[in-house]
Amino acid sequence: MKLDMAPGCTLVLVLMLMTAALSRTGAVPVPSAPKALPPARGCHMAQFKSLSPQELQAFKTARDAFEDSLLQKDWDCSGRLFPRTRDLKHLQVWERPVALEAELALTLTVLEAMANSSLGHSLEQPLLTLQHIRSKLQACVSPHPSLLCPQPTAGPRPRGRLHHWLHRLQEAQKKESQDCLEASVMFNLFRLLTRDLKCVASGDQCV
Repeated sequence: MKLDMAPGCTLVLVLMLMTAALSRTGAVPVPSAPKALPPARGCHMAQFKSLSPQELQAFKTARDAFEDSLLQKDWDCSGRLFPRTRDLKHLQVWERPVALEAELALTLTVLEAMANSSLGHSLEQPLLTLQHIRSKLQACVSPHPSLLCPQPTAGPRPRGRLHHWLHRLQEAQKKESQDCLEASVMFNLFRLLTRDLKCVASGDQCV
């Protein structure tokens, strides 16, 4: 049977088979699996372990303005896009920036759409801050070895907390109303900034 694999994946498979054959003959030692990937080049997140009081105040001002606007709306959101049980500490170190980047992407998409509303002025500084954080975070998001080779279409799909979280965010953009997305994102802001961002900025010290 001829395997239809990308050249990079074929090379990885050949190297793995050669290593396995040599290890059985005692020619080379079998390396132990690393506990975590080294940080990506240019990945500098330690500066975001805590934001300045001025930055946090800008987010509070935006959230307060949003809460005032809710008094004029008749909205009902039963789902919880960001469940309280979700915690980035439950993910592997390399998975945390991936999860946070997806969370930031959705947050920015929703807030940028709100920038044309009456809340636009209060969102200016929060948007600048979030865009800056995401630009730094993207240097930390690099493909993990388990994600380099595409999964066969008929085979099992990747599972686990990270897969579930990314799928949940993707589906929310299709199924949730704009009002519910806005509410979920705004009420999640401080958790994103003081827990999720801090966890990623702390690296393997987030336990």
